Formats: sequence, C-alpha cells, structure tokens
Amino acid sequence: MTQRILLDTDLSMGQPGSEIDDGFALALAVADPELTLELVTTVNGNTDVDTATRLTLDLLHRLGHHVPVARGASAPLLRDTPRSPADAEVARPPGSDPGRRELSHAARHLVEHVLAAPGELTVVAIGPLTNIALALALEPRMAAAVREVVVMGGVYLGQTNLASMPGEFNFWVDPEAAAMVLASGAPLRLVGLDVTRLVRLSIEDASRMRASGGGFASFAADCTDEWIRHLARTVPGDERGQGSCALHDPLAVAAAARPDLLTWRDAYVTLEIGAERTRGVAVADLLSTDSPPQPNCRVAVDVDVDGFLAHLVDMLGRLP
Repeated sequence: MTQRILLDTDLSMGQPGSEIDDGFALALAVADPELTLELVTTVNGNTDVDTATRLTLDLLHRLGHHVPVARGASAPLLRDTPRSPADAEVARPPGSDPGRRELSHAARHLVEHVLAAPGELTVVAIGPLTNIALALALEPRMAAAVREVVVMGGVYLGQTNLASMPGEFNFWVDPEAAAMVLASGAPLRLVGLDVTRLVRLSIEDASRMRASGGGFASFAADCTDEWIRHLARTVPGDERGQGSCALHDPLAVAAAARPDLLTWRDAYVTLEIGAERTRGVAVADLLSTDSPPQPNCRVAVDVDVDGFLAHLVDMLGRLP
C-alpha cells in the first residue's frame, strides 16, 4: 500500500544553475512507487510564492505528472519576509501554461484533503511552515486527522553558525508558524540540518544519474553540475563548494516512504520567536530522563547516507 502525501514547497529549481534540492524532492515524490502525490502547495521562502508556483508547474510538466497545485502564503504570518543571507540565484522561466491545474488557496486545500481522509494523508513540508500553520488555525481538527507531518526544518544537535540567520532557514523565515505547528498536537517528524548536511550529491553521483539514460535524470545531472559550480563560485572555501551539494528537502520526502533510512529520537521541541538574535532557533529536549515534558515530535538524529543516495539516484533514474 502506497503512502498518500501532500507536498508543501517553496520550490526554486528552474534551469541549470538554480538551487536543486526542492526540485529533486518533488521529483522523488513523483518517482517513488511507495508514494502517491495528491496535491502540491506553494509558499514564500526560497523565492516568492508566484515564482515558486510557476516553477512547480513547469517541473511537473517536465515530469509528465498531473496533480493540482495550490498557491499559498506570500509572506510569513506576522513578519516581513526576511532577506536571506544566502546568495543563490534562481532561474525564473516565463509564466506557466494557463491550461495547467492551479488552485488557490493552499491552506483551505490542505484542510479539505486531510479531513476527507482521516488518518491517511501525510503532509511533507519542505519550506517555511506558513501554509501548515494557517491550515491548522483554519481547522484545528486537522491536527488529529493528519496521518503525520514530516518537516524539513530546524537544527537539533548543533546550530547554523550564522549570526545573520541563527535558526535554520525554514524556521527562521516564519518562526511563529513553526511554533504553531510544534504546539498543534499533530504527529510530527522533524528532519533537520543535523542529518541533511550529511547527505551530499557529488559530480560523480550526477554522472551516475546521466548514465541511467532517463530524460529527467540527464536534466537533473546537468542541474547538479551547475549548482555545485555555483556554490564553488559563491562560497569559496566553504565545504559546500568542494564538489558536492546537500540534499535537504529530498531527505524529508524519503522519510515519508522510508523512515527506516533515518534514526529517530522522541523529543520535545520549542522555538525561539522573541529576540532577533535567536530567531527561529529550535530548542530540543531529547528526553534523556523520565521527567516531563512529554514528546511532541520525533527528531531525526542520523541517516543511512549510502542507502539514501542509492534510493534517490535509483528513483530519479526511473523517470522518463
């Protein structure tokens, strides 16, 4: 039996040279036979929500996959959209084909899908959590009706080491939304930078994808090569520029179908939303004692790197 999922994304993958991990996450959600993708919602984050929506529609068209896309929040719940310290350049294609299925508004569609199939749908959130928080505020029953919410966000065994962005990007953009989701009572799995930084796609991995012969795999390999080159140019000396790039978002998608690829710990996680110097910082109690608080999530603390990379390359190689 396949796992039914709804994917919430701030997708910014366009032409080669743009960031790849959110686009690879969408491709993995389409390619994995253990997953059934039923809805994609878009949110402001890596790029503005209109661009994220166009890029999502374009990528689904390239994949030959027909699924509704719902445009979501264009800004965080209570704050202005922050300026990211990241220097990623996103290729922005022309407007999407008006014949493609684009809906509005994301929060309403998330609620409708989840309540129509209680206990059956997993939400995979790989951008800021604005849409998820709005859906829970619109209908609090969603917290009990969703099978699980898998979140790419946070840092639990370390820190970002960036004074300009103390919290992981998705939590930093909209900390109030992330705090609402953590306090909602929904079953949560959190995949943070602690583990996503461990899974890296190399030039050699890209060559393996290209050798698979699939049209999308060849495109994905070109995008990988160009993104790694971009990182080498823009972050010289940084470990990201040493012939590989991290795969943050695809790991969260993989966790929905293959949670066995990761090691999980029960945890109680809260979020810093007050002082700007600690904005979006996750405070994780890994519950090493029997005393309160009770866990509100499961946090990934390790990953089978080789197993995940083999899974990703295999799945993307199956796409036409």
